[in-house]
Amino acid sequence: MSDTKKRGLGRGLGALLGGPRAASEVMVTAVSATPSPVATASAVARKYFSVGIEDLYPSPEQPRRIFDETKLRELADSMVVHGVITPLVIRPRPAGGYYLIAGERRWRAAQRAGIHELPVVVQDIVESVAFERALVENLQRADLGPLEEAAAYHRLVDELGYTQDRIAEQLGKDRSTIANMMRLLKLPAPVRQLVEDEQLSMGHARALLGLEDPTTIERLAHTIVDGDLSVRAAEQLVKQTRQPSTKPERPARPGKTAAVRDLEERLTRALGGPVVITEDAPGKAGRIEIRYMNLDHLEKLLDRLL
Repeated sequence: MSDTKKRGLGRGLGALLGGPRAASEVMVTAVSATPSPVATASAVARKYFSVGIEDLYPSPEQPRRIFDETKLRELADSMVVHGVITPLVIRPRPAGGYYLIAGERRWRAAQRAGIHELPVVVQDIVESVAFERALVENLQRADLGPLEEAAAYHRLVDELGYTQDRIAEQLGKDRSTIANMMRLLKLPAPVRQLVEDEQLSMGHARALLGLEDPTTIERLAHTIVDGDLSVRAAEQLVKQTRQPSTKPERPARPGKTAAVRDLEERLTRALGGPVVITEDAPGKAGRIEIRYMNLDHLEKLLDRLL
C-alpha cells in the first residue's frame, strides 16, 4: 500500500507547521477542525527547531514494534542524499530529552545515515493523546503489522475506554474491520508468531478463528503453512474440523503403534490434509488414505506425488 494513501484521521505536518517560515525557530498555534475527544485543549503551542539525535527517545506509546531493516537502509540512503525533509513530532520527556510521537522510523534511519541533528515539532500533550497520534500516524502510512494494529486497538479500548464504534469513527474504518483485527489477539501465541512472520495471511488467521481449541488451532496452522494451503483450502480444512463427516468410521484396529501415529501426523503436515494409515496387521500390509480439501489442494498433492 502506498505511503501516500489517505486514511480517515490526521491533518498532516502542514497543519502542524502552518506553512513554511523563514526563521529558523518559530512558534505556531494550531486548532483542529475536528478535535479528538481525548484532546480537550482548543489550541496547543508548538515549536519547530533541530534536536540532537541522542536527545530523542522511542515513545512508550508507540504501537509499532517491528521495523524492516531493508526499508530502514533504503530510507537512510535517501537521507544521505536529500536530508530529513519531514520534521519529527515529539513531546517533552520528564527525565530529559523528548519522546517521539511520530517519526521513529526516520529517527532509526537517521542513525544509520550518520545524521546527528533532526528537525522536530514539539507538542506538549498528555500520554493518551500521544498514543492516539502515534497510532494514527502509523495507520495512515500503513506501517503497522496486523498484530501491532490489533494490539493498538486493544490499548485504546483497555486503557483509554474507547468503544469499537468510536475507534472506527476516529480512524475512518468499518467497525467490523476493528472487531476482526482485535480477534487476532485470541489466537495462540505460536500462531500469532506465524502471522507476524507473514507465514499466515490475515485470511488464514480469520479462518482459524472459527475454531475454539488452541491446540487444534495451532495444529491446523502448521498444516496450512507446511502444505502451503490457500485461504479457501484453509477454510475448508477448518470447516471439516468443526463438522466432521457423519460417515460411519471404520472400527479402530487395536495395536496401532506410536511410530504409525507419528507417521500419520508427519504426512498430514507435509501434504496439507488428513492422512490415515491402516494396517491389516501390525507390521504387515495396509493402506494410506489421503484426503484432499478441494481441487486446488488436489493439484498440489499431485505435483508432490507424481
